[in-house]
Amino acid sequence: MISKLPINIDDLLHRRTVESERIEYKEGWNPESVLHTLCAFANDFHNLGGGYVVIGVEERNGQPQLPPVGLATTQIDAIQKELLNLGHSALAPHFHPLTATYEIQGNTILVLWAPGGEMRPYKAKVSLSSKKADWAYYLRKHTSTVRATGADERELVSLAATVPFDDRYRQTASLEDLSSLLMREFLQEIKSELAADARELDTEILGRRMNVVGGPVEMAFPKNVGLLFFNEHPEQFFPATQIDVVYFPDGPGGDRFEEKEFRGPLGRITRDALNYIVRSYLKEAVIKHPSRPEAERFWNFPLGAIEEALVNAVYHRSYEIREPIEVRISPEELVVLSFPGPDRSIRMEDLQAGRAVSRRYRNRRIGEFLKELDLTEGRSTGVPKILRAMKTNGSPTPVFDTDEDRSYFLIRLPVHGGFIEEDDPAGDYNTPQVTGQVRDQEGPKQGLSKDQVRVLEACATEVPIAALMQVIGRSNRSKFRAAVLAPLLEAGVIEMTHPESPRSPTQKYRLTRSGRKLLADKEGH
Repeated sequence: MISKLPINIDDLLHRRTVESERIEYKEGWNPESVLHTLCAFANDFHNLGGGYVVIGVEERNGQPQLPPVGLATTQIDAIQKELLNLGHSALAPHFHPLTATYEIQGNTILVLWAPGGEMRPYKAKVSLSSKKADWAYYLRKHTSTVRATGADERELVSLAATVPFDDRYRQTASLEDLSSLLMREFLQEIKSELAADARELDTEILGRRMNVVGGPVEMAFPKNVGLLFFNEHPEQFFPATQIDVVYFPDGPGGDRFEEKEFRGPLGRITRDALNYIVRSYLKEAVIKHPSRPEAERFWNFPLGAIEEALVNAVYHRSYEIREPIEVRISPEELVVLSFPGPDRSIRMEDLQAGRAVSRRYRNRRIGEFLKELDLTEGRSTGVPKILRAMKTNGSPTPVFDTDEDRSYFLIRLPVHGGFIEEDDPAGDYNTPQVTGQVRDQEGPKQGLSKDQVRVLEACATEVPIAALMQVIGRSNRSKFRAAVLAPLLEAGVIEMTHPESPRSPTQKYRLTRSGRKLLADKEGH
């Protein structure tokens, strides 16, 4: 029995990162019902990454009821033995979930983790009590497990022997290509219960528990998703796994441009590219109107839209195509380009209106890890968020583009009209005053936000990141790093106590000499 799974149990009981259709709560042990749900998760019809069965927790209207009912130790032992037998005799091909027990508010619950299977489609016995040997395919429909029929059954059968690229074994790689340090840092960051045990586990065992290693014991291989997230140089296996940020100060037709490449583990380069764009190219404008006391504030490009566009590209691009993700920035627009385009089932007019819903995701495991890092929700919410962020900022409507063959996907974010220079013969055009100060989006080169100043003051002593987040009331670690901490580190006003291991669990932050001087100067004023 595995003592811990690579997920925070709070995410299953409070649904912060795991969708409802991927969780089923059971007050007690019902082998036939659990069998059918495991079969549905193994089939992973929508490529969401399988799911979880939580036994010992009552459910009402889709919500878990706490404290849990719980299970007795003798029940858990019996359930695990029966699960082993069911995986051999009542599921075809054979399939076995991973299991873990947790103590929640004084009661013990059992969690079954059923990742998407590698040998789908799977079928299960319709009845465990009937002598009649009827078998059927099962899949998830919203929050329910249903028997596959008609077109759904035919489509499920067509998925036979097809495993999404990110979930396949990489037979040209070895377990030595997985960094156990990066794996432990990831578990620490997402606050997985497995983090406490990770240091005692070798790479193979840890990789199997995180489902980034597969194959028989005598010939284990890393999976593609493991190499993409937990190898320092994934581009050696997947050429062009990088994000290129290109700035054209005079427009694409000009002679000058700035270019920066980001290579490395997917989670890291996604954040680093976002941090770089925030620090280098985002500006806030302030327009003072004589008719009212409030100033009008807006950004050239809203951070929320950029973040969704870039993460969407990382999530949905093909890592078999040797083309990088490219972010092109000019005074007129910010463009995110990736390959290939959206699935043909998505109509472009629906996408442009924010109504498109993807039926199947290209990279189910990549999405799973991005969700754990709070970089995406993975439920077709990216486009509506982009539309909403642009509208809130007062920016023009973004444009989503592809070709007839769906060979590429382009997201075009026009600059806010207030940043477009216009000729004004009358001399009364109210040109925006670009302050360089930061309000809702921290990070440009000049000025500090109030949050950054408070963090700077807190770093007078060595302080861990959790304490710094409490100082300004932040709860999202990823966004705190990107928006507040990274710009201060880049400016050289704070430093890490363990710079050689940025994600160390004992990492703390303190003022540099420049930081102390900056604070002293501010106090002097």
